[in-house]
Amino acid sequence: MSSLVSTSHLQLAAFALGTVGWILCTISMGIVEWRVWHVDNTTIISSGIAWVGIWKVCFISYLHVSPGYKEQFCHKFSGYDSFIPHEIYAAQGLLLIAMFMGLLGLTATIFALRNVCMGITHKILITRFFLVGGFFYVVAGLCVLIPVSWNFYSVTHNQSISFPPSYFMPSSPAAQEAGAAIPIGIVAVILLLLSGTFSLSYRLPVTANTITKF
Repeated sequence: MSSLVSTSHLQLAAFALGTVGWILCTISMGIVEWRVWHVDNTTIISSGIAWVGIWKVCFISYLHVSPGYKEQFCHKFSGYDSFIPHEIYAAQGLLLIAMFMGLLGLTATIFALRNVCMGITHKILITRFFLVGGFFYVVAGLCVLIPVSWNFYSVTHNQSISFPPSYFMPSSPAAQEAGAAIPIGIVAVILLLLSGTFSLSYRLPVTANTITKF
């Protein structure tokens, strides 16, 4: 058993990195700060800053609020909104897939590590679980990489979004910058791809202290 455990240190690290990467993927998907828009007209957007996420757009407004108080207004996107750019739609779908793939990767890694720690040297079973887990980690990482890169490209090129009047948003910002969700997503990509690489690199030792089952 000790020889088995000693060969799975990278895979244990893969589980830890995959767990953190999956959590960061979920956080990135949930927060609204994907794009930070700076607007000139502060009549409604009082702070001059609006946050454009993949599910909704939010801004701070003092309109219709007593002096000294502020309120955050958010408008959720609908699946029927034709003005939403392709990179936001892609982010919605791919991040959901990434969250699901990452969860499958964690599950497969847990089963493999359980067998290793219990000294169950079922060569095919352990190897397959690590390979499957690594595959899911890599797919999850790529599913996060695409929307993060695409939206970062849109931010750096100051691309506009034709919001309808009900959103109280300008069609284009005076300037925009990447929000917190993008660097969080980048870290998630790195951790998930590292986790996948570590899981795929597993090799069961030729000799073990326990009986190998086939």
